Amino acid sequence: MTSRRIAAEYVLPLRWSTDDDRDDLTDYLRSLSTWIDITIVDGSPAELFAAHARSWDGLVRHLAVASGPAAAANGKVDGVLTGIAAARHDSIVIADDDVRYTEGALRALVAELARAELVKPQNYFDPLPWHARWDTARTLMNRALSSDYPGTYAVRRSLLARSGGYDGASLFENLELERTVRAAGGRVCDLPGLFVARRPSSFQHFRAQRVRQAYESFAQPMRLAAEAAIVPAVLCGRRRPVLLIAAASATALLAEIGRRRAGGRAVFPASSAFWAPFWVLERGLCSWIAITRRLRGGIAYGGHRLSQAANSERVIRARLRRASSDVLQP
Repeated sequence: MTSRRIAAEYVLPLRWSTDDDRDDLTDYLRSLSTWIDITIVDGSPAELFAAHARSWDGLVRHLAVASGPAAAANGKVDGVLTGIAAARHDSIVIADDDVRYTEGALRALVAELARAELVKPQNYFDPLPWHARWDTARTLMNRALSSDYPGTYAVRRSLLARSGGYDGASLFENLELERTVRAAGGRVCDLPGLFVARRPSSFQHFRAQRVRQAYESFAQPMRLAAEAAIVPAVLCGRRRPVLLIAAASATALLAEIGRRRAGGRAVFPASSAFWAPFWVLERGLCSWIAITRRLRGGIAYGGHRLSQAANSERVIRARLRRASSDVLQP
């Protein structure tokens, strides 16, 4: 018996400079297309765009990114908003090209939109090369302290239409999306026990993300202050190694709390928490590099220089009030 199709739109923004991962993505799209309607918004160069159109014909709706004078500095946001504007459903699943849903996880995610305007599952890496294990420590720390920021969300198209989308000048576009939904009166549902696999990046891409991810902490000043304090704390404690060992142990324990949260042991290996002290030290170093980039005007990303990590909810609410007031003006 064939399962009923999911009444939602899967929006995948894409911008590739090589086609190394096309076969893996195509295999995934073949399965995905039997469950849900798919829109790929492709900002790749013309030759790759044409190759994608041929490869995915009959599997997906393949669109170019909407162009215009208001193009976002963060090109991923343009891709997402283009796909949402063209969506055939109110329920939208936004997913990066490395995300790999099962049918069950996808149905569970979309079902939660019955009680929220934005739903966030939990990503984990599969497979796990060493640099993905390193980055998993970031996920565990986020899970222990608050919540993680996945590469995929479910969202109500109607809410984003009312809010005018979200700001494409922000580097931390996931946090910008969450804050926009909240500022517009929407409910955000965090599902730390709904696990969705994602493919790890190449080591080269992983290395390029180190400072960019640290820069995103400018959107969370208390977190930035804590991360910037790591290196001074290590330097102050270098003459008392027992304190450094204690701090490293506490960090690993905190990551283990994140690993155990909401059934995380099912997808995060037991060794994951031991990578946390190394990730924390890296984040402390990269935070100072990010601070110097901020003083120089921002961080290079996607052919632009972005200074803004993400707007606060207060700023977004003020924008929405102004937009509403402009509509009501005679």
